[in-house]
Amino acid sequence: MLLCSILVIGLSVLSARLVQIQLVDRHRYAESSRKAFQRVEKLPALRGMIVDRHEEPLAKCIPGVTIFVDKNHLADPKLASYGLAYQKASAEAGWNDLDPAKQRQRINGLRGEILAREPAETIVQEHLDYAVGVIARPLGMRREELREKIESRKGKWVVIDKNIPEDVAENLREMVAKHWIMGFEFQKSIQRWYPTPDLATHLIGFTGEVEEADDQGQIVTRVTGRFGVESSMEEYLAGRDGWREHCRDARGLIVPGNAASLLPPSAGLNVQLTIDIGLQMIVEEELDAGLAEFESQSGAVVLMDPKTGEVLAMASRPNFDLNHKENVAEAGYNYAIQAVYEPGSTIKIVATSGALNEGLVSPLTPVNCYNGYYKSGHVEVKDEHPADILTFEGVLQKSNNNGTCNLGRQLGARRFYDYLHRYGFGQKTGIQLSSESAGSARNTGNEVDFSRACFGYAANVTPLQLACAYSVIAGDGKLRKPLIIKSLIANDGTLVEDFSSVVMAEVLKPQTAIQMRTALGKVVMTGGTATLAAVPGFRVAGKTGTVLKHNPKGGYYNNKYIVSFVGMMPAEDPAFVCLVVIDDPGTQKVRLLGGTIAAPVFSRIAVRAAASMGLNPTEPIVSPLATATVR
Repeated sequence: MLLCSILVIGLSVLSARLVQIQLVDRHRYAESSRKAFQRVEKLPALRGMIVDRHEEPLAKCIPGVTIFVDKNHLADPKLASYGLAYQKASAEAGWNDLDPAKQRQRINGLRGEILAREPAETIVQEHLDYAVGVIARPLGMRREELREKIESRKGKWVVIDKNIPEDVAENLREMVAKHWIMGFEFQKSIQRWYPTPDLATHLIGFTGEVEEADDQGQIVTRVTGRFGVESSMEEYLAGRDGWREHCRDARGLIVPGNAASLLPPSAGLNVQLTIDIGLQMIVEEELDAGLAEFESQSGAVVLMDPKTGEVLAMASRPNFDLNHKENVAEAGYNYAIQAVYEPGSTIKIVATSGALNEGLVSPLTPVNCYNGYYKSGHVEVKDEHPADILTFEGVLQKSNNNGTCNLGRQLGARRFYDYLHRYGFGQKTGIQLSSESAGSARNTGNEVDFSRACFGYAANVTPLQLACAYSVIAGDGKLRKPLIIKSLIANDGTLVEDFSSVVMAEVLKPQTAIQMRTALGKVVMTGGTATLAAVPGFRVAGKTGTVLKHNPKGGYYNNKYIVSFVGMMPAEDPAFVCLVVIDDPGTQKVRLLGGTIAAPVFSRIAVRAAASMGLNPTEPIVSPLATATVR
């Protein structure tokens, strides 16, 4: 009875366990078995290209391969023994005379002897030495370097090398298979490449790699946008990764002829920018030349189409190389949309155009400029070039502070700040780039702040905001959202989405915009502050700006300036607006003014841009020989 009871109880327990395995936990064990022999290979989606307005590639993808090491396989003596068996067998006489079936038979025989004779740790270490000796040289590494990379890194999956050309990776794959080396995996990857890595760096931006572990613990690398258009248009550029499922044998090799599930990858959309790479090159070359000539390290140029809001070129300094990204931390600051500074006299268009638009003055209305000094209560306004009475146009031509403040007082603080906001100051422009600054244009209710805001202090702007504001005058009086993305295009050329001009505000009457262009044209003529901005054969309209640089600790630096010029050409019907701003020029060759530093840089850009855009001269061009004869 006792013996029967023991047998019945024991068999009952075994039966219960069998029922649990076969019925209760069947799905769990089946899934575990599936994971052991079935693998899912990621098929990376081809990231969309970034092209300029003429479809010149600015960013594209190059297919590559990433090599991983599976430490689980490397540490398994049953798998590692295959490589050692091949190493020994291939050194025997007559090896090459054997057919593949007999070679496999010989390898399996030697493998059994190795497992029976050698300790597991010895097998693993000798296999690693063998694998490193075979693979290191084709990877361009020293043996010690490859071994240290495998052993020192934590985790079961270790990345050995990334973005290997496909032909090189295929040779390595064949070499690994031929030598029966275990533990090395090959995964398709995508490398982002920039054909012109030093152009439009802050606009295009760059990608980064994010490493994630899948449900099998394998490291999967995902490329994602980190900066510029690469980041802001990530959802369109990225596409959708695919996958392929297949079975593997005990050695981790794909079983030939096995039916596999497949989801093909879906490529990302191509993003077409509004910039013209030819104009971008002109802008960057002249900005670099200007910074070198006037001894500055930072600045920006923005070139826009005032009728559509399209950014034709935008450059910021300092910059960096998109492919190497060595100094991104120091040069990743996008001056054109992130720099916030007091604009100086370029902001005088607000008070002057507001007074003109409200019918308070006409272009020839005399304006009292108080002979260079005005004081009322706490308000005190000085002017470096005193004037008694100037016309409305003369106030802009001479950049007179007191005349501008007089017009601002006629307009009134409430309407002045209303125009300031309608021009887009104090708010982000909405350009399709990340990390844009909004600046500040707040009505504090303080009369001193109001008077200073009229001629360029007590308000902070970005270069892009100023370019957009001058586009109001260069166009039909409407503020347009700046566009950097022109369209989204599928790989087959289908237009998916077209981004058109968006009017943000009605700022000026069209007639007022025409009158302002005439007035700003006087600034570039003889007697104005920007004669060095002139371009032979064209009428140029624009405004200079010179402002003391703000000290973060309080107040202003004694001899540090931000100088700028915003111009449009041809003045009668502008094809483009161009802003040049140079931060803290150190030259002693000329006075530190917008008219002596930023204006000539504008002129050089405008000459080349007019030729590139095919603009016909609107004014007679006087040759140097004719000028000398007259003299």
